[in-house]
Parts: sequence; C-alpha cells; structure tokens
Amino acid sequence: MSAERPFDVLVAGGALVGAALARALSGARVALVSSERARQLPGADFDPRIYAVSPANARFLSKLGAWSAIPEARRTPVHAMRVYGDDGASLIEFDAYRSGCSELAWIVEDGQLQAALWNGLQHQDGLTLYPATSLRAMELSESGAVVALEDGRRLDARLVVGADGARSLVRAQAAIPVEERAYGQSAVVANFACSRPHRNVAFQWFQGWRKGGAVLALLPLPGDHVSMVWSATDAEAARLLALDPGTLARDVGAASRDALGELALVTPPRGFKLQQLVAGRLIAPRVALAGDAAHVIHPLAGQGANLGLQDARSLAEVLIAREPGRDPGDPGLLRRYERARAEDILAMRTTVHGLFRLFDASGPGIGRLRNAGLNLANRLPVLKNLLMRHAMG
Repeated sequence: MSAERPFDVLVAGGALVGAALARALSGARVALVSSERARQLPGADFDPRIYAVSPANARFLSKLGAWSAIPEARRTPVHAMRVYGDDGASLIEFDAYRSGCSELAWIVEDGQLQAALWNGLQHQDGLTLYPATSLRAMELSESGAVVALEDGRRLDARLVVGADGARSLVRAQAAIPVEERAYGQSAVVANFACSRPHRNVAFQWFQGWRKGGAVLALLPLPGDHVSMVWSATDAEAARLLALDPGTLARDVGAASRDALGELALVTPPRGFKLQQLVAGRLIAPRVALAGDAAHVIHPLAGQGANLGLQDARSLAEVLIAREPGRDPGDPGLLRRYERARAEDILAMRTTVHGLFRLFDASGPGIGRLRNAGLNLANRLPVLKNLLMRHAMG
C-alpha cells in the first residue's frame, strides 16, 4: 500500500450500475474507473437500447438526483402490459390503475439515463474520476487492494467493486467462479414510429418452439413511437438484421399482429448475443460484484438493469450504514450485502430462465398446456399482483 490514504471504495466500470453506485456513495472517498471519457447528453434521436426501470429504482435514481436530470419528455410511463402466448389467443394483462399504482415501469433510453447519472459526478464530494482507462491487474491482501490501471497509475482501496460487465476483470482477478450458458439467441433492437397510439401499453408475444423460443416486445416511447426487443435464434436474428427497413417493419408488424398499425423504422437495428451468467459468489476478500459482473439474464422480463440497480442500491445502503471507522471491505459487511441480494437474484433468474424453457419446449401438447396456464393466471388477480409487485421492486 502507498503512503497516500487509500480510497474507501474503488468502483470499476462507469456504466449504469457503476455510475449509480458512485452517486449513491456521495461523501465517501470513492474512485470511479471508467473506460469512457464522459457521458455526453444525447441528441434528439432515439437510442435503440432502452431500459424498463421499475418504480422502486426510479425512486432510487430520484434520490441520487439523476431522475430529474432526464427530460420528462424522454421518460415514458408504462400503464399496462399485455403478454400473449404462442397460440395468438392466450393472454395475461397487467394494469397499473387496477393495482392501485401510477405506473408499472418507466421506459428510458440508455443514453439519457447514463448521461443523467454522469451529470455532476465531476463535482461530487469525495469522488475522484479516472476516465478513459480501465483495470489491468489487482493485488488483494488482508489490509486492502492495490489496483493497476491501463494508463500506468496504481490506486489503493479498501474495497473494489466489480461493475465492469459480463467479462469482468475484477471477478477474474478475485478468482470468483462463473457459470455461463448460451441461449443460442440474439436480441435485435430498433425503434419504430407507429400509426396507432400505444397508449402507454407494453406488448410482448411469446412465439413458441416453432420459432425457437422467440419473444417479441414492443415498448412505449415518447409520442407515437415504440422500442422493439426481438429475441430470436441467432440465425433468425441475422436474417432480421439483414432486412431492408421496409421489410423489417412489415415483419415486425406481422409478428405483432398489427397491434400498433403500420410501422416505420426510425433507428437502424442492432443485435446482441444472449446468455445466462451467474457468478458463484457476489463477494470475495476486499471485492464485491454488481450488475452484469454478477448476473446476466434473458431480456424477456426486462429486469436485467433493475437487478443491477438494486445491487447498487443495496451495497450503498450497507456501506453507508456501517459503524463509524468500520472498514468498508470488512467481510461481515460484504456478507450482509450478499445475503440481502441472494433471494431476489435467485428468484428473478429462476423465473426468467423457467419462462424461456417453457416457451422453448416443443410439442403441441405442451403448447396447449402453457397457453392454458397463461389464461388461468390472467383470471387470478392475487397471482398477477404478486408477479407485478415483484417486478416493480
């Protein structure tokens, strides 16, 4: 360790989760290491990558001062959700008003949220930014961690938080095992103008085993616009990405049964490989993991970003509530964080993976059974409210 006083917390990764955690630890001695130089305020064009932010995480972001930094016109509330089975008739509906809440979620573009989180970081009390660099190596000891950056600098910290994504160097350096499983699918994302108003309804269609367990979602954006997330086999995703704008819009319209009328592409489609990733532990000596470094799930429930923000919220609460003078890398504190997150992460991972396997399973008999189950769940308000409350955080 150097003679300079070490940082309380070094956060590796300046994307959504890392930036939120750094904001939440205002006043502590924090280093934020990010490969990005800064997050510039997005322009008028829609970002093809979006998040469905739960009400609980919207409140968390509001406490950080980030929610109000997103223009109100770029935060779209979801008032209802309709999920269709692969037979075209089975349906489960969720309605915010009937459940006594104002919205089920908020649809926010990645660029808008990232810029809002970075807004003001340069002036945050106790925070030191290390932009345009990343971790190269890490040495851990009983007394702390020494982190070597790609630009040659070395930093001392009591706790290192790996918020550095699915290919986390922090996780690898801490020798935390990881289980990975490819879904054999890619998510194709794009934004469309629609001829019918979406009325703040989110739509989702399970397309069943004949389509390789594909799932199409259309999520409301400002005005008469929607964001598409189409999870399909890698081969089908490659076909979709190769289509001209008009043909892609017609394919999406047909798959969505023209629920939103005629569609017109407004952002070029992009593809992302899908996988499940589970870290064996959330913690190691002097190390904690958060976000994609700890868990990656299928996007069919739109909960990946929410799990990461909940990680940041929970870890910040544990560190802020520690006794005066207590080491932030104390094993007891880190175990408290891991216990706080274990049930929620396991429940969401099991639910999402189970849904994917259910609608990926082949055979008409299984298809009739799962679609009947969807209709039955739609008639059970207690079950629907339980599912909705969990998703809302």
